[in-house]
Amino acid sequence: QVHVVESGGGLVQPGGSLRLSCTASTTTIFSINVMGWYRQAPEKERELVATITSTGKTNYADSVKGRFTISRDNAKNTAYLQMNSLKPEDTAVYYCNAVLDSTNYLQWGQGTQVTVSS
Repeated sequence: QVHVVESGGGLVQPGGSLRLSCTASTTTIFSINVMGWYRQAPEKERELVATITSTGKTNYADSVKGRFTISRDNAKNTAYLQMNSLKPEDTAVYYCNAVLDSTNYLQWGQGTQVTVSS
């Protein structure tokens, strides 16, 4: 079993910042490998925002490069998404997922709403 919980969403003005947190836990013998942030705007498909491996390798969508930073505390199995210079088009439900090592089992969190509006 894998459990994923996101937090940190909210309402922010354009140009502002938010930090999202995602904590994963597992009752299996496997460790958490990749953790990722995705987002889904109304009437749009879910899209990649950023991912990070347990060794710290990161990957970003072009639309957030230079503005968002993903980081991770392996001891806490927690990933963070620092979002700066937010734009109205960043408005979406942000979902975190965690992938178990060896099995590649993937678990999604429930999502957290981010709204960028004046």
